Parts: sequence; structure tokens; C-alpha cells
Amino acid sequence: MTIIVHHLENSRSQRILWMLEELGLPYEIKRYERNKATMLAPPELKRIHPLGKSPVIEDTDAEGGRVIAETGAIVEYLVEKGDGKLGPLAHRDSVLRYRQFLHYAEGSMMPPLLLKLVLARIPLFGKKAMKRIQPMIDVHLDYVEAELASRPWFAGDEMTAADIMMSFPLEAARSRAGLDASRPATIAWLDKVHTRPAYQAALEKGGPYAYA
Repeated sequence: MTIIVHHLENSRSQRILWMLEELGLPYEIKRYERNKATMLAPPELKRIHPLGKSPVIEDTDAEGGRVIAETGAIVEYLVEKGDGKLGPLAHRDSVLRYRQFLHYAEGSMMPPLLLKLVLARIPLFGKKAMKRIQPMIDVHLDYVEAELASRPWFAGDEMTAADIMMSFPLEAARSRAGLDASRPATIAWLDKVHTRPAYQAALEKGGPYAYA
């Protein structure tokens, strides 16, 4: 079995490389660079999936090949491929936290971060609008800080795919949305993630990544 990861620089797809390293599953990387003017993904990705977004994976072991898009869907697929490793823990509360943070990362936390990124590129109006966005982001950062202050990982006492999903929005928040030493539990969690051998191996294979 080989998984082909269509990997866009400085994107959510870095999480997929990290997860594959944690699972020990064989994979190949096809790298794509952003348009330097627009920072959008190149049109070549539309040949793989109609949305033209990354991450996208191809499972060459599946009958006829299988293409899967959307980070959360890919993560759940890989948990199955890895025989449940990095999946939800046995305790009921841990299972519920796992499901929540698996979807919270993209469903709730990323939208205001993306909005702030877009507004930052709009002169005058964007700067005014960003002042209203940051308080929304702070609500999320305070919530995450409280959660990580109460346990070592998002679902419980062990790392799961929920932590992998949460890595990108928190890396982005530290880069451009006010996450700093005033939220020590979150910073400690990020530092812990970044020192994992599998994370470091994914960085080496994936190429430059601005948020690590």
C-alpha cells in the first residue's frame, strides 16, 4: 500500500504528512507551490480533485484507486488504515472530546483565522475590520487554553488524531493571531508537538513550513 499526498506548501496538508509518520504508513509526496501573487494553489491540483485544494490523497491500494479530499475526512480514513491507531480512546468522555476537536479545528477555529488573513490584505477597511475579528479569535484561544490546562492532549492522556487536526489552527494563531506566552498551556502543547520525531520527519520530507 502506498498513499500519495498532494502536498501544498504552508498548508493543512502538513498535518497529513505528520499523521502518516506517526502511523508508520508508506507514502509518497507530490509537492505544489502557491502562486506568489495570489498565494492560491496551482491549477494542477484540479487534475487530482475538482476543488483544486490541498490536502488530497490517493490510495493506490484501493480497487481502482481512491481520491480523498478534506483534512478531517483524510484523517479519519487514515485512522482506519492504521487499525485504529490515533483514534478515539476507550473512555466515553475521551471519545466525545476526540470527536469534538476533530471537527472543531476546521469547523469553528479556522474560519476567523482565515478571515483575519484575508482582511490583512485589504488596505484601510481591512485593518478596521480586523479589530472586530481578534476578539472572536481570543474566545477560541481562551477556550483551548482552558482545555489544555486540564489534560496533556485534546482528547485525554494520549495523543490522538484530534491533536493532529488542532495543530494547524494553533500554529496559524501563533503566527498571526495573538497566541503567545500569555497562554502557556497552549504554547507548551505546541512545543511538545514540534519535538515529536514523527513531526520532525514530516517537516524534513515535506519541505519548508512557515508555522513550525
